[in-house]
Amino acid sequence: MMSAVVRAEGLTKRYNGRVHALAGVDLTVARGEWLGVMGPSGSGKTTLLNLIGCLDRPSAGRLLIAGDDVTTLSQAELVRFRRNHIGLIFQQFHLIPYLTALENVMLAQYFHSLADEAEARVALERVGLGERLHHLPAQLSGGEQQRVCIARALINQPSLILADEPTGNLDQANEERVMDLLRELHAAGHALIVVTHDPAIGDLADRLIYLDHGRVVREQGLRPLAGGALVR
Repeated sequence: MMSAVVRAEGLTKRYNGRVHALAGVDLTVARGEWLGVMGPSGSGKTTLLNLIGCLDRPSAGRLLIAGDDVTTLSQAELVRFRRNHIGLIFQQFHLIPYLTALENVMLAQYFHSLADEAEARVALERVGLGERLHHLPAQLSGGEQQRVCIARALINQPSLILADEPTGNLDQANEERVMDLLRELHAAGHALIVVTHDPAIGDLADRLIYLDHGRVVREQGLRPLAGGALVR
């Protein structure tokens, strides 16, 4: 079996001390695996992604990412860890409106180390935006803005990429382009955790889990990863 990039043990998130957004989730994600996460609204999907993305802290349980127990890290350490290990792709694009596509990608890199225009340019060319480098977000279509987000998520070569409804705001043509990019990232060896309501996106995953009321209620799929190892 391949080593785990994510291991959650009894992961719990409570609000007001009573409402369980997540209730004791156990989960392992192998390096290079694509995990799909589905379930009804309010089932805990985004909460799970926020915890794994180090955007929030669990109320209880243990969470290891790339071998590090992130539940023990300070807030400043969490920020640094996220920049070094995790790429985030949101349904709401969160682009800076007065910065160009190139500058938005460079900004993410700047927070990590030093901005490198050549690397940001390569990342945008990788997602098919080589001719749109100097356009502002308002001058880009929704699909193009989402591809800027993907380039931004890739700039620091993360081992783990998290995507929350990455095609939720896109038309069919742009949805297919983003799906192709997710396939390419998976083939390149990135681990992906993708929250989606779309069965077509879910079908791309090596494995699917279904959440309901903060619990994993079903798991589906077992595909061989590179080298013949199995996702378990």
